Amino acid sequence: METVELKVEMVGLHEKRLRKCLSKLKGIEKVEVDANSHKVVVTGYAHRNKVLKAIRRGGLKADFWSAHNELLNAYTVATASYGSFRFNNFNFY
Repeated sequence: METVELKVEMVGLHEKRLRKCLSKLKGIEKVEVDANSHKVVVTGYAHRNKVLKAIRRGGLKADFWSAHNELLNAYTVATASYGSFRFNNFNFY
């Protein structure tokens, strides 16, 4: 069994569309969606490239999850909770 982590742009009703795309693939056991961080975790016997291709065929922008996405997610959480912060004498809002 393989676990595939993906970054998918989630806007509005895209979660329903995403689940519909993945339901057509054989071997998918479980789909977990975190709309806040745009993270989708797919568990099953389908190959990771086939999972990515199925999502893209559904018209959604998707890519494999990476450490860079973790940093971006941490940055958005930090800015959302603190509003603005100072970094090297520059203000970020």
